[in-house]
Amino acid sequence: MKQPRISSVIERRLLVNYRVDPAAAARQLPGHLRPQLVRGHAVAGICLLRLGSARPSWAPPAVGLRSENAAHRISVEWDGPDGVETGVYITRRDTASLLNSLAGGRIFPGEHGRADFTVHETPDELRVALASRDGEVRVDVTAEVTDELRGSALFADLQEASDFFRAGARGLSPADSGRRLDAMELDTDAWRVEAGRVRAAQSSFFDDPDRFPPGTAALDSVLVMRNLTARWRPIQAPAAAHR
Repeated sequence: MKQPRISSVIERRLLVNYRVDPAAAARQLPGHLRPQLVRGHAVAGICLLRLGSARPSWAPPAVGLRSENAAHRISVEWDGPDGVETGVYITRRDTASLLNSLAGGRIFPGEHGRADFTVHETPDELRVALASRDGEVRVDVTAEVTDELRGSALFADLQEASDFFRAGARGLSPADSGRRLDAMELDTDAWRVEAGRVRAAQSSFFDDPDRFPPGTAALDSVLVMRNLTARWRPIQAPAAAHR
């Protein structure tokens, strides 16, 4: 079955970024994917995403659905037919939506686990927490919106961070018990990023010493995207990324 393009509104996208030892990041990747390095560090993180009006692109916005979602991701590169290409490898997706969990990997790319979310938001502060129903993932992040990006060892300023993540708009994720990859691409004509500052952050993924030994993963920065129209289109997974 041909998977449809999805139209939506990114009501809130919180990008919580970690700088990671390249060897530790590489151990999380399949096939011929390799970590994309910035100033000698791999870039990884958690995308905490609330989508609104999500529906097949041919359907009117009134039938769209709203959902809380999370993706644990590592920025990657691979050798394509025309040179090095970039994107993100999504180690795991979770959602509060039963429909997303049923349709992900079938009607649209990306298998999703189920999770329960707790969200508190004001114009200047956001808290997003989640616990996956299989007990594997716990996240709790509180961040505030700021006027500029400060304290990042990855990015010199907000524009550099924005450009980096906009260029990595292709997402690859394991499907069919890891035997293949799903791939999709984010497209928006209204890309806009705000700087943030993390006030508190916990992640069972990045805090796991078996996955990331002490000193190999450090919280770096947070970015905020709000109220952007966006389209998500299925794409062919790069051949080099297959096992």
